[in-house]
Amino acid sequence: MKFLDQARIYVKAGDGGTGGLSFRREKFIEFGGPDGGDGGKGGDVWAECVANLNTLIDYRYQQHFKAKNGQGGMGKNRSGASGQDVTLKVPPGTQILAEDQETLIADLTRPGERALIARGGNGGFGNAHFKSATNQAPRRTNPGLPGEELTVWLRLKLIADAGIIGLPNAGKSTFLAAVSGARPKIAAYPFTTLHPNLGMVRSGEVDFVLADIPGLIAGAHEGAGLGTRFLGHVERCRVLLHLVDGTEEDVAGAYRTVRRELKAYAAGLETKREVVALSKCDALDPGTLAERQEALKRAARKKPFLLSAVSGHGVQEVLYALARVIEASRREERSAAEAGETRGWQP
Repeated sequence: MKFLDQARIYVKAGDGGTGGLSFRREKFIEFGGPDGGDGGKGGDVWAECVANLNTLIDYRYQQHFKAKNGQGGMGKNRSGASGQDVTLKVPPGTQILAEDQETLIADLTRPGERALIARGGNGGFGNAHFKSATNQAPRRTNPGLPGEELTVWLRLKLIADAGIIGLPNAGKSTFLAAVSGARPKIAAYPFTTLHPNLGMVRSGEVDFVLADIPGLIAGAHEGAGLGTRFLGHVERCRVLLHLVDGTEEDVAGAYRTVRRELKAYAAGLETKREVVALSKCDALDPGTLAERQEALKRAARKKPFLLSAVSGHGVQEVLYALARVIEASRREERSAAEAGETRGWQP
């Protein structure tokens, strides 16, 4: 399945049905009076978060969605049927934005959540609605109201507990393939990864989702390389795994380059918890490895892990470090939720 994280679609809710114009015609009843029913309501357009999707590829092939119109009112005070709703299935982490791509309409993060995008028009009144003592045979009806129509953007931000960041060829995809069942493309040239990949990881008693993000280069916030388009997928991560290629001569410069791009992107990425690791350590002799570990330690202001996804050296230590941060974050969320429920409880 192809990965698509952004789509522009047009939605149109159903129009309301016209009110009915009718009079009762029955034998032996001389003055039957008006009996035109009201029109039916137009269908709504909804977005629903479902668990078995992780891409917006369906919206590449269909961009127009229209709900059914309500039926007109009928005689014998029969109201028209309401129009059928249209429901758009989207993956967890989907944001619905207005056409300006800035106004947030809805943010769907949990399966089962629903958001109303376009409301259907109300049905018009039939002539029975307008009867009165002074107007016993009204011929007035109302047309149905038009349904809302608008163009919206769907933007997917993957739900992952941890995200892997770094320069191209830092070993991100290799690490993801080594610790999960994911099978990302791996090759010895830059920008092998062209879209994010997800993998399910188990470390001790903790299960978490790990996301591999395409590599960043200097100037990515200005559009260089693949730009920062995919950084939105790590906005929801609890922790970042920053991999630095150990075969780079200037590991401190490589670390600072990525940190500068995170800061330029903003959205709070520069303040997220970070685990730093020096990758491809199996390709270095002990003296060079110690020298580069010390250089990276001074740049990151923390001791980096030594890692080789190919040989497996240091992999479990990195996973345990990620699991500790993720579990602590989950505990904080649970405590905050319990505290909120307690404050809202009334004896």
